[in-house]
Amino acid sequence: MNKKVLVGLAGALLSVSLVACGDKTVAVTNGGKITESQYYSSMKNTSNGKQVLQQMILDKVLNKEYGDKVSQSEVNAQYNQYKTQYGSEFETLLEQQGLTTASFKNQLKSNLLLKAAVRANISYSTADLKKQFKSYQPKVTVNEILVSDKKTAEKVISELKDGKKFSDLAKKYSTDTSNKNKGGRVAAFDNTDTSIDSSFRKAAYKLSNGEYTKTPVKTQYGYQVIQMVNHPKKGSYTDHINDLKDQIATSKLNDSTTLKNVVSKVLKNGGVEIKDKDLQNILSSYLTDSSSSSKK
Repeated sequence: MNKKVLVGLAGALLSVSLVACGDKTVAVTNGGKITESQYYSSMKNTSNGKQVLQQMILDKVLNKEYGDKVSQSEVNAQYNQYKTQYGSEFETLLEQQGLTTASFKNQLKSNLLLKAAVRANISYSTADLKKQFKSYQPKVTVNEILVSDKKTAEKVISELKDGKKFSDLAKKYSTDTSNKNKGGRVAAFDNTDTSIDSSFRKAAYKLSNGEYTKTPVKTQYGYQVIQMVNHPKKGSYTDHINDLKDQIATSKLNDSTTLKNVVSKVLKNGGVEIKDKDLQNILSSYLTDSSSSSKK
């Protein structure tokens, strides 16, 4: 699955943090001690330190304005989806990224808050919605069996044709340790879910409820056999206005111009005042540029 960590401000959330200025000792050496104020003075003039402060300010403003749009249950659901996708590798991946459960959840929340701000500050024309509907697919639920070679995948399909249970074959053949003992169940996904291989998504959306792929599906992970569990009808675009707006907002998170416009607007309305004279210009690119965004 895609191992890219969700990011926030202009695509760059950091897992470190600036401490408050004070006389508390941070570290002691045989050459003397290092205090919080010394650490702060050193960190605030680094690019990392400035990015952390930018993110902290943005998070405060976003949470005040859009905190009611992002629930803890939504954060937890997204966290659990990642945990399910990566299975036994999840803790290792967090460690490699320098993250803990708490800091990763904070990053997820920051991203969701930014998405809420983008959604509230971009326009949605009928043409935009109809265009998005062309690629729209509702969330589907599938089971999968992952194997390393085509011959084994064909054997799995042959046994399915002979009436064997998909869940039994998943347990017997699948190399995906995250779900082989759960019938091969994959977390529900839609057309925008980049953690799912594009060939996998394309093959899955061709299936009706209860159907499975009659030929092996080649993906970046190996060969997969897919069984459709729940494939809702697509309906018309008017049935999915909220979902379409959500997908458009998600796509705009990858547009640097839109992000800068939205962040600028949010910060300008956030009553931000920088008290440290050395950091007066830390938000200048957001607060002085003439950025505008139209509200829906």
